[in-house]
Amino acid sequence: MSEARSRSWWSTALVSFATGPFGGFLWIGAGRWALASLVVMAGALLYFCYFGIPLLPENELTGALFDFARIALGVVSILVVVPFTRWFSRDKWYAHGLSVFLIAFVLPLAVAFAIRSFLFQPFSIPASSMEPTLQVGDHLWVSKSAYGYSRYSVPFGLLPIEGRVFGREPERGDIVVLKRPNNPQLDYVERLVGLPGETIQMIGGVLHINGVAVTLEDIGAYASEEAKGTLQRETLPNGVSYSIVSITDNSLSDDTQAFTVPAGHYFVLGDNRDNSADSRFSLGFVPYENLIGKAVRLYWNSNGVDYFDRQTLRQ
Repeated sequence: MSEARSRSWWSTALVSFATGPFGGFLWIGAGRWALASLVVMAGALLYFCYFGIPLLPENELTGALFDFARIALGVVSILVVVPFTRWFSRDKWYAHGLSVFLIAFVLPLAVAFAIRSFLFQPFSIPASSMEPTLQVGDHLWVSKSAYGYSRYSVPFGLLPIEGRVFGREPERGDIVVLKRPNNPQLDYVERLVGLPGETIQMIGGVLHINGVAVTLEDIGAYASEEAKGTLQRETLPNGVSYSIVSITDNSLSDDTQAFTVPAGHYFVLGDNRDNSADSRFSLGFVPYENLIGKAVRLYWNSNGVDYFDRQTLRQ
């Protein structure tokens, strides 16, 4: 292959560092190799998204390590692509600068935006309101299709609809991500316990649905960096069972008025019952359209807390 028809080493290194092997191989005109590298990278990404990212020891190291990983990936991309610069011709349609930009930059962003909007969106847990189920630093995937789509499903208000389309009713016990009704800029993660038309009340720290107490049993002590108290097993009428934390007895959250859930709304509680700003307080009833999706799987904890036993978010 004539060098006049090949890319320069320095430009190949620059593009490979910025776009990875996929963009680098496109740049030098190696279309099949670019496709192969894309399959490998996508496979690795899916693996870590599903099976999880290995734990890092300290939160302070997380940012630096990920920055190092990005630089290392760029360097590896250079080492993989640059040696083959002279093997291929740059006269392919996809090897032009605009084509590489559109295929290696714009297209992946568009695909990621579509996945985030309509399939799965990542969220992180900044507070302890859902302990022990979710810990501070947990990163999780939320199914956007679980309940259909509303105006809050797509960022920047790009889905200007009323109500929901392809809507499906949530089930009691689901861990839901929602937009705060009086401040849609804030995302909350809570457990859905009350359906439209039901009466919800806390009496002596026990959840009552339509005047009937749910099953609650003590299963031991609980302690974490964010909370200490009694670990309890709560079982809802539909059989969904999970652990909750009671920090103190006779708190304001243990005894409430009776709440009647309006039509088209839901009642949510945090699993950390004495440390959750949920429907008992200012959050109030959650409109159906404010549900973003259902939490389905953990993939990392940025504080180094083991999450693998909790990964599937079993009920």
